[in-house]
Amino acid sequence: MLFHRNKNHLPTPEEALKGRPEPAFTLTGRHTVLGTPLTGPYPEGLETADFGLGCFWGAERKFWQAPGVWTTLVGYQGGHTPNPSYYEVCSGMTGHTEAVRVVYDPAVTSYAALLKIFWESHDPTQGFRQGNDTGTQYRSAIYTHTTAQAAEAESSRTAYQSALAASGHSSPITTEILPADDRPFYPAEPEHQQYLDKNPAGYCGIGGTGVSCPVGVAGASAPDA
Repeated sequence: MLFHRNKNHLPTPEEALKGRPEPAFTLTGRHTVLGTPLTGPYPEGLETADFGLGCFWGAERKFWQAPGVWTTLVGYQGGHTPNPSYYEVCSGMTGHTEAVRVVYDPAVTSYAALLKIFWESHDPTQGFRQGNDTGTQYRSAIYTHTTAQAAEAESSRTAYQSALAASGHSSPITTEILPADDRPFYPAEPEHQQYLDKNPAGYCGIGGTGVSCPVGVAGASAPDA
């Protein structure tokens, strides 16, 4: 079943792999670039954002390079299978997309600024693929943690769709915007965390449309001197 599946079909809860009640590994240690803990609880005042934009190796790097980001980690989100493995997600039978969790300081940056990175770092019109990577685990997604995030995400999608149309891109955005509350984020295996820092010549399959997103600049602020 893992090899004979339709890469463009999201499994139903009944079709999805059953998974496991606990993770098959322990994720410990610190971010190899930022030096911060990967998992929570996080310091008071920080906020969390979850994004899916193709292969999470390259996607994570886009965010750890951004000002105001405290830590990042990659994982699986938006599907049905609890505590899946990378192999299971790549089978297409979990329903998850490859996701990046971004923990950031709202006194230094903003959710709008992160949305700008999200939209400009991939092509959100490709459905179940990103570049040469094909499958439901590469779909574009935003999983929101507050009503304010949901409103900003929806507004930014509308704005970026208009920007794409004005630039001659006729395809509609396929990004799903859904609450994170009932879509748990399952951290990926340790070897996938900060993969492109550990493997500087490693594969990165994401690429943007070349169209600037008209949100996010005004919302970001510089840290106090």
